Amino acid sequence: MPAPSQLAIATSALNRLVKEEASYHKELEQQSARIAKLEAGEGADDENAEYILRQHKQALEQTKAVFPPLKQKIQDALSKLEQQLEQDKAQASPEEATKAQEAIAAGQNALKESA
Repeated sequence: MPAPSQLAIATSALNRLVKEEASYHKELEQQSARIAKLEAGEGADDENAEYILRQHKQALEQTKAVFPPLKQKIQDALSKLEQQLEQDKAQASPEEATKAQEAIAAGQNALKESA
């Protein structure tokens, strides 16, 4: 089995980052929902409720802090993939080129959503 091309590697890297970002958005929503439940008073009889709420808020802030560096990584991977696609256009198989174009579209969409 031949080694993956640079185009395939760049495509996979961008796809991984886009999935990672989607995962963090999902985690952010879940943490926000947990905080809303705690603030609404569910579990208020627990003597550690204040501490738990503070811990959840801290986790939420840590998750939010992940987005700026991740956005930069997506931008870098996106530009690298675009350059690689231009360089390998003649040698790349149609399947690789299509996957690269789809990854570029997904990366651009992820950047638009996070803006």
